[in-house]
Amino acid sequence: MTTVRAAARELLRSRGVTTVFGNPGSTELPFLQDFPADFRYVLGLQEAVVVGMADGYAQATGTTALVNLHTAPGVGNAMGAIVTAAANHTPMVVTAGQQVRAMMTMEALLTNADATALPRPAVKWAYEPPRAQDVPAALARAFHIAETAPRGPVFLSLPMDDWDVELDEAAERAARHAAVRRVHDLTAADRPCVEALARRLEAAVNPVLVTGGSVDAEGAWSAAVALAERRQLPVWASPVEGRVGFPENHPLYQGVLPPAIGPLARTLAGHDLVLVVGAPVFRYYPYVPGPLLAEGCELVLLTSDPGEAARAPVGDALVAGLRPTLELLAELVDKRGDAVPARPARCAVEVPEADGEPMSAAIALAAVASAAPEDTVWVNESPSNLQLFRDHVRVDRPDSFLMTTGGGLGFGLAAAVGAQLGRPERPVVALIGDGSAQYAITALWTAAAYRVPVTFVVPANREYAILKWFGRFENTPGVPGLDLPGLDLCSLARGYGVPAHRATDPAHLAELVGAATAGAEGPVLIEAPVTTVPPTL
Repeated sequence: MTTVRAAARELLRSRGVTTVFGNPGSTELPFLQDFPADFRYVLGLQEAVVVGMADGYAQATGTTALVNLHTAPGVGNAMGAIVTAAANHTPMVVTAGQQVRAMMTMEALLTNADATALPRPAVKWAYEPPRAQDVPAALARAFHIAETAPRGPVFLSLPMDDWDVELDEAAERAARHAAVRRVHDLTAADRPCVEALARRLEAAVNPVLVTGGSVDAEGAWSAAVALAERRQLPVWASPVEGRVGFPENHPLYQGVLPPAIGPLARTLAGHDLVLVVGAPVFRYYPYVPGPLLAEGCELVLLTSDPGEAARAPVGDALVAGLRPTLELLAELVDKRGDAVPARPARCAVEVPEADGEPMSAAIALAAVASAAPEDTVWVNESPSNLQLFRDHVRVDRPDSFLMTTGGGLGFGLAAAVGAQLGRPERPVVALIGDGSAQYAITALWTAAAYRVPVTFVVPANREYAILKWFGRFENTPGVPGLDLPGLDLCSLARGYGVPAHRATDPAHLAELVGAATAGAEGPVLIEAPVTTVPPTL
């Protein structure tokens, strides 16, 4: 006979899930005991960082990440990061230990009293198996739910005395069946529906394509490019997307749409059909009233998320897998006009001249862009500088940009570590605001302890600059707590074991980035003092 622990580990091996992100407590020790040599445990010093690292890892690898947290307090610490993972559509199985079954009714210390309620509504499914024998099947179900559209985190509460329970022959056979089952759901839309959409595209006088992060996450990048080129569609990026869904150096690429109702509608004015692919309609913020679409403009949404389709405030929707549907759509539409000009070849970007001390954020970002390798994976959590980043860093290949879509902070520093663990063959450069960095600062310890070669670049403006911009926009003067004097990112990094440098000018910054990304054997943090450039709508 075999134990629940052994059956669960075989299930994880069958799915290729041998990396566990965690922060252990006493209720997790039975799961972790005699940890197998073919598994990897990635320790984070705080639970939100653990989930953030798993988020970056899952997105970078295209697989489902496994997280192990400490009963109710650990789940509570992680909730902000779980909310972010849900917004990012990140497939993730979050497990947490639970008190032994004999003491759950009396709610002994470390009992998660209402385990399945705590992580809701951020998770797709929350469950505590009624018997120890049900743990393998519950784990299998958790992976299936996390991986089917819309992808996202799920939660399992697992009592600590379940792991040593021995399975009888029937239960062991059921566990083997659970380990080999697979669920596939990303199918093309019904052909008549796609044919109807093709006719609408062909009939439109001035159609436009808007792409979102799910285009990248679902492997539909090439299909989106093929459709745009076949119909010569101008392409906008949907606002506040965590991934890039279209090459930003392509002649058809127009830029990023503003995230407010009125400005977005004005930007798309003149188009009679808007095809949105792999994004909600839309992530609006702040509130700027106006029509959702200009007069005479229609919208169609293609998404794999039924919730996004249902809550869209305007237009029709088609719920289906993005890649097969776009591939079929590109086959069905007639070719329009002449061939699209080829994308320009990459050329060396010169290091900009200094424009003052401290340098402006625009100059700093240009310097970073000039020195980073072509195949860089970019992680961004510098909200006040995001607009400038998209101006200077043109992502031209899939799987190369990660940002949170959840609206909170704490994703970037941790996600960059996870992304590098998942894609060790590619350099990872993380642009993290000095305020944002504090939400996940302990991720630096993990980067150092596991020698994860992330290049952290901190454009430090000593304030919550994005909040000051919102304060001006919303006419809310006199708000306290928006300045961050006294932060010393280099000292903090060194305290966690990460080598750190402070850039003095653009040339020095480019030199530091170039050295850090050239085959580094571990993480490096570069602080670049900058002046603030407010974003615009």
